[in-house]
Amino acid sequence: MSTINRRTFLDQSKNSAMGLAAGFTILQNAGSARAAPAADKIVLAAVGAGGRGMHLATDTTNGFLIRGDCEYAYICDPDINRGGARVKPIADMQGGRQPKVVQDMREILDDKSVDAIISATPDHWHALSTVWACQAGKDVYVEKPAHQSCWEGQQMVAAEQKYDRVVQVGFQNRSAPYNMAARQYLQEGRLGGIHLCRIYNQKPPWGMTKVQPDSDPPSGFNWDIWNGPAPEHPFNLGLLRTWHHLWRYSGGDIANDASHQIDLARWLLGLDYPKTVYSTGGRYAVDPEELVAETPDTQFALYDFDRLLVSFELTLFGNYMLKTDSVVRDTDMFPLWMQNSTRIEIFGTEGLMVVGRHGGGWQVFVRPHSRQPVVRDQMYGRFPDPEHKEDFIQCIRTRNKPSCCALEGHLSTLMIHYANMSYRLGGQKLAIDPQTEHVIDNPAAMEMFQRTYRAPWVVPEIT
Repeated sequence: MSTINRRTFLDQSKNSAMGLAAGFTILQNAGSARAAPAADKIVLAAVGAGGRGMHLATDTTNGFLIRGDCEYAYICDPDINRGGARVKPIADMQGGRQPKVVQDMREILDDKSVDAIISATPDHWHALSTVWACQAGKDVYVEKPAHQSCWEGQQMVAAEQKYDRVVQVGFQNRSAPYNMAARQYLQEGRLGGIHLCRIYNQKPPWGMTKVQPDSDPPSGFNWDIWNGPAPEHPFNLGLLRTWHHLWRYSGGDIANDASHQIDLARWLLGLDYPKTVYSTGGRYAVDPEELVAETPDTQFALYDFDRLLVSFELTLFGNYMLKTDSVVRDTDMFPLWMQNSTRIEIFGTEGLMVVGRHGGGWQVFVRPHSRQPVVRDQMYGRFPDPEHKEDFIQCIRTRNKPSCCALEGHLSTLMIHYANMSYRLGGQKLAIDPQTEHVIDNPAAMEMFQRTYRAPWVVPEIT
């Protein structure tokens, strides 16, 4: 068995033709950026001050502030009380300098001192925050999934290009050395011909609440801004707590958690557009009348590429499926693959590669010996958030393209939208035009290609 060492891989790949051709960002220690004088710091604005937004800012192992060369000038959140509560933790990490708290991100756009926004909003705000920031001359780190509709993604790509901006989508698995090594392994043909890939997202139920009546929003909470580009609706606490599972705001767990695995699989295999997409499933595990939820808790999708089938399987029930925990991803361990919630299985003619996202590592299995598994090659992983942030910050300085630009994030998110279109149409098989990204000869599917906006929360068409 061959275990590929992270340090050896980095040293060998840094100047190799394969590494350069694949666009690798080689980082020896992304978490040890130098302290920077105030005039040389990258000035950021947090758009969205929830859990993920603050993790990106203040996490003591991989947040932007721990680097020493970034500073937050704004905290933007529709909930002024939550935004205000984030001031002290950020100020404490940047020498007492307090960020300004605003509810409307448009107040940030005219401030020329801001270099970039960090968009960690609900999904339906990703495209609008990105396009507005690009138009204002600011770079963008935007969380996954990249957008809420196919058309929105096209405008993000156009804005990135037209305004010459750095846009990094939060698919951080692309910045992980162990995933770079897996991609190189596949490109070198060491798994043989690849004709099947299975992507899994299997978790206990989460993020749903019981049906609740409409009400007035809490004091200090601007519901109109939070609802933003979504259709008009009175404030409802159920919508606020369950937005991941509502079509108006997101696309279910295939869009939320599984987007990481879908992007990683597409990147590892070098894929762009599927020829056809089919998806089916439903809400089988819980009574849909009791919970504020529309998206499936059980879903299957099948993507047909040239001589390659890619399947996706989702279950949101059963506490026996486990996400890769911090002990596994921060040490030399592998997940228990059979019960790993977020694994990818790549079947080649010469072996089976199982890949874990977010530090899970990978192993290549060949024919068992004496009924025991045989691992031919493997590499341990580490959580790649620091490397992804380093890539973004360095691209702001150099104007190079980041590891997951708007186009790459868009292509992966398209796979999610196509599957959900098929699911919502009762399992219709969709044919995709790679030139326009449209669904061919299917007006019902194309009705979901672009949503209708309400002023002033309108994603601009970039021409």
